Amino acid sequence: MTDTAVATSQFLNRELSWLEFNGRVLHEAEDERTPLLERLKFLSIFSTNLDEFYMVRVAALRRQVAAGVQQPTPDGLTPQAQLDAIDHGIRGLLERRRRCLHDAVLPALERAGVRLISIDEATPEERTALDAYFESDVFPVLTPLAVDPGHPFPYISNLSLSLAVQVRDDARGVEHFARVKVPRSLPRWVPLRRPWHFVALEDLIGAHLPKLFPGMQVIGWHMFRITRHSDLDVPAADESEDLLATIEEQIFQRRFGEVVRLEVETGMPPSIQSLLLDELRDTSDPAVLPLTSADVHDVDPLLELGDLLALGALEIPELRDPPFGPVTPPEVREPDRSIFDIIRERDVLVHHPFESFGTTIEKFFDSAAEDEQVLAIKLTLYRTSGDTAIVRALTEAAQRGKQVAVLVELQARFDEINNINWARTLESYGVHVAYGLPGLKTHAKTALVVRREADGIRRYVHIGTGNYNSRTARLYTDFGLLTCHPDIGADVSEVFNLLTGFSRQREYRRLFVAPATLKDSFLRLIRREAEHARQGRPARIIAKMNALQSPEVISALYEASQAGVEIDLVVRGICCLRPGVPGLSDRIRVLSIVGRFLEHSRLYYFLNGGDEEYFIGSADWMPRNLERRVEVVVPILDRALHHRLATLMRVYLSDGRQGWELQPDGRYVQRTPVTPEDIGSHRLLMRDPWGLDRSESRYVTQEFRAASLAPAPEPHQHAVALGNGRKRRTRK
Repeated sequence: MTDTAVATSQFLNRELSWLEFNGRVLHEAEDERTPLLERLKFLSIFSTNLDEFYMVRVAALRRQVAAGVQQPTPDGLTPQAQLDAIDHGIRGLLERRRRCLHDAVLPALERAGVRLISIDEATPEERTALDAYFESDVFPVLTPLAVDPGHPFPYISNLSLSLAVQVRDDARGVEHFARVKVPRSLPRWVPLRRPWHFVALEDLIGAHLPKLFPGMQVIGWHMFRITRHSDLDVPAADESEDLLATIEEQIFQRRFGEVVRLEVETGMPPSIQSLLLDELRDTSDPAVLPLTSADVHDVDPLLELGDLLALGALEIPELRDPPFGPVTPPEVREPDRSIFDIIRERDVLVHHPFESFGTTIEKFFDSAAEDEQVLAIKLTLYRTSGDTAIVRALTEAAQRGKQVAVLVELQARFDEINNINWARTLESYGVHVAYGLPGLKTHAKTALVVRREADGIRRYVHIGTGNYNSRTARLYTDFGLLTCHPDIGADVSEVFNLLTGFSRQREYRRLFVAPATLKDSFLRLIRREAEHARQGRPARIIAKMNALQSPEVISALYEASQAGVEIDLVVRGICCLRPGVPGLSDRIRVLSIVGRFLEHSRLYYFLNGGDEEYFIGSADWMPRNLERRVEVVVPILDRALHHRLATLMRVYLSDGRQGWELQPDGRYVQRTPVTPEDIGSHRLLMRDPWGLDRSESRYVTQEFRAASLAPAPEPHQHAVALGNGRKRRTRK
């Protein structure tokens, strides 16, 4: 595929788009407006993101190359071409990370009194304390592993930090190689007596290597780290009789996945690199692409930068974001009223983390567990936190004799072991646990409470965009809808029957459910907007999601743009659509928001000739969400809630601080604030969860063509004037 052919493709490459996203995460660490310890946090997030990218995406491409796959993706790139482009992009990102950490962040932290020092810089008193700590806490944990004819090269676990040690036996005049693993059970950064001064654990171990190899001369030591293929390959439903046993076996086998990356600290001798490559290279399996020198990264003196998160958590207020606490939505602030009474009066829409997860969603489950009129509770559990209040409420409800059923998704990537443990805990308390459907991940965020009331049985429902996880509810932006609408309750009941029993339900009253109806429903809505535009009726699409990849959805959006529909997309990460291409996507604009919180909410808006429709749910516009997962998307039927959603989207689309605009060639350009009031959507929403106090401000400029909203004031320079396609933007 030539560069010209790639440039004229209607689609951007998924993997390269993801690299662009991770580059935007890295930019938050590079940005001097970000507090210093938060810059460490973003360096950590960037690094752990990259680890997962290699474990899953790069590993899959390598297997395709090994299998001889030449079929290009919709953007025109073959697997090998993608690997080549990924390698080029990542090396540039790693160099940016090195400069950011070592030339900017660490020197700035040192000026602020926070230092990572070598053990040689420790004072005599500190060295004495370090020696004692090594003897008491570190030395007993270490296991030196020799490599010689009697000791084969040891198994190296995924993402573990290791010392490659060279020792000499002077009595025999021979050199040996050994590996020492840096234990994860101990803190990576060892504190000194001076406040906020630390020594890296590997430096402490390296200084004491003679104790591990008595009688030998330690010539040198160098850090290395490997990444293994770590995705699961769950068989189809007719190939596995026991999904739980299959997942457990796959988790065990994952430990031995092929090595796809070798990271070494800067300055490692070529002879040691060659030894590691020779030992880690798998040439016996034709399904595995052997490791080569091109798979070695050696651009940083520090490895495992995900551990920077621990330093970023230091309690130094002046170096961190200001503290933030969510508010309780006004609708549920009345302490003497049952949450079921409140939901029966009106739907409740919650915006996390700006509105409290604990006083809304956890309260919903606590009330369901305690209420004597509640007969049953059902829940989908994709990811959850540790000793979560929701799990406690479920076990309490089961002990009180209520029927409790939980669908635990065993295939939630890298949370499989955690979910297996929670499933067994729930079962031990009498909760009915189902493990999902082989071949389909259950990604829906859905709960059902069945309650006996004076006028009969009523179903109360929660449908969200995020997991039932109190920890991530403080870090991710998400929506949650609490409703007792009869149609939605009936649909959710049928979704649970699908998950826990035998059902081939294909039609639903109000919900869009994947894989049955979701993709076709969204395509129908997009095409309906295009027809409205062709007939001269108001037509508008605004969609907010994590990723946009589906070729069918992208093609439908292109057709809608050509028909005259104005389209704004807020896509946090991967976006394979090319906006702003003449004759193809003139009326499509794509914005990415990256900042203090992880943008995770999904919101879909269709003007529909003036009869507006809003939807929220768990699904992105990706093939896996639309075709290979159980997903639920729900309409917001209570029109009293539309105004806050409209205002929220105005806030996002007008963001001049955290907004990045996607260019037709796949690059992103960060917006430049025009006025001091451009503080970014996250800071604004921390003040008001829906941006309602700014709805009439001249800085909120996106005009929805809705009769229920007053016309917007004069457009901001970043805004896109909705309805006429004219663009007014300011870029760096």
